[in-house]
Amino acid sequence: MIRPAQEPVRLPGRLRPGDRVGIVAPASPFDLDSFREGVAVIESMGVRTVLPDGLYHRKGYLAGSDRHRAGLLNSFFRDPAVRAVFCARGGFGSMKLLPHLDYPSIARDPKVFVGFSDISALLWALYRECRLATFHGPVVTSLKKAFPGARTSLWAAVGEGRPLRFSVPDGIPLCPGIASGIMAGGNLSTLCHLLGTPFSPTFDGHILFLEDRGERCYRIDRMLFQMKLSGCFRGMAGLILGGFTEGDPRDRVHRVVAELFRNQGIPVLAGLDAGHVPDNPTLPLGIPATLDAEGRCLQYHGAGTAGPLGGSA
Repeated sequence: MIRPAQEPVRLPGRLRPGDRVGIVAPASPFDLDSFREGVAVIESMGVRTVLPDGLYHRKGYLAGSDRHRAGLLNSFFRDPAVRAVFCARGGFGSMKLLPHLDYPSIARDPKVFVGFSDISALLWALYRECRLATFHGPVVTSLKKAFPGARTSLWAAVGEGRPLRFSVPDGIPLCPGIASGIMAGGNLSTLCHLLGTPFSPTFDGHILFLEDRGERCYRIDRMLFQMKLSGCFRGMAGLILGGFTEGDPRDRVHRVVAELFRNQGIPVLAGLDAGHVPDNPTLPLGIPATLDAEGRCLQYHGAGTAGPLGGSA
């Protein structure tokens, strides 16, 4: 059952060829060669990229000060000529922007916002504070090495306007069932670190997507159990696991999750090839979907954008 949100979700406008896409670096600095190659991939979709002054700033392990990075993000959301904001890279630092964002301006002009990994903090905050539907998808520096399917999925999510369906033929139903809810989630460790903050997540009535990289099973177990103790899983409709790479073997991760959610009465499907993987598809967040664990699929009820149907750029 989908529980009504306090406010309707704001869908960003659908991207069209020729639209302006602002690039920001909310977290860590980035490799210039990978960045330029990723920009070329974005422009091959028919949109125009906008690179702000100060994009290449560095401050230690951050792409500039917190206020500087937040300022670039705020400026694009305030600019009516910019119709989307893509993130250059994840890494670390997105959470530090949350107190500095201009949420009223962001809510007044909903725009496509895309990123993953550390960017999950922003995906959740924009949904929580602005009721903005966002997109868990590739960052700019990952696009050149991404499989073609990841690029196709990105445009399908932000430019075509059709309900998406993700089949997971090699998926593993850890807990059976079918459930509908609002899609939410992203990087496990990032979302866990939001607990106890003013932006603490709660997934009542949501289908939660989780992924991570380089985390051992005991750490995954600890983070999930901390989230469970916090109450943020209470009323959750379902759970779908993406990639858990560069850590313990996948089957061990799945056993940890199955044990934790065995008696929760919700469907749990593992094996969606999303997150820190080359074929990282773009998942709209903040809109309704249905998860069928035994059928191994995730079906969205509608598009994550508003506007006339589009096609390939």
